[in-house]
Amino acid sequence: MKLLIVEDEPKTGDYLKQGLTEAGFTVDLVRDGTDGLHHALSEAYDLAILDVMLPGLDGWGVLAGIRRAGKDMPVLFLTARDHVDDRVKGLELGADDYLVKPFAFSELLARVRTLLRRGSKASAAEFLRVADLELDLMRRRVIRAGKRIDLTAKEFALLELLLRRQGEVLPRSLIASQVWDMNFDSDTNVIEVAMRRLRAKLDDNFEPKLIRTVRGMGYVLENPSCD
Repeated sequence: MKLLIVEDEPKTGDYLKQGLTEAGFTVDLVRDGTDGLHHALSEAYDLAILDVMLPGLDGWGVLAGIRRAGKDMPVLFLTARDHVDDRVKGLELGADDYLVKPFAFSELLARVRTLLRRGSKASAAEFLRVADLELDLMRRRVIRAGKRIDLTAKEFALLELLLRRQGEVLPRSLIASQVWDMNFDSDTNVIEVAMRRLRAKLDDNFEPKLIRTVRGMGYVLENPSCD
């Protein structure tokens, strides 16, 4: 599970990142609202934790930008302002929960896990499809042309990313951060190897070919017959 924290108080932000990392989450921490919105829109997160009072763009603005973009990830607000009007405003903008500072980390962790469970239930029945390829997220199963295809956990995560963003050229750096949780190193060929294995399973014995390399840019999954 990958979380985004947007918090400008250094001690609070570092404390949250350390605690949530130790709890088993992958965590990105940014210090202002403008960067927070950029991260939220350019990467895939399972949940965002937003402070209300932020430099650049306040938490309301970040949340509004996330929802305008059609992102439905859960959002938990952290704020020192315990006014009913603030809570109502956040909920009306699409916040999922609201926690007032100071707070116990155990309560925050419980709320995060509750929101993630809600999100996973909402997406559990999802199917991702392109052409004759179908990915069943609940059963972790992949079918192409009626034939079951066995994938490793990383191959499944890679295919899910490609399907969720089908038609979009994904750079290696994005794939590295989303699937392997690592910064892209030009000296490693782990992405190329994984992509080659995925294509061998999904494309070699089928038509049309769905995964394409865009030289110098990255990879894209799309149905060529829809061009």
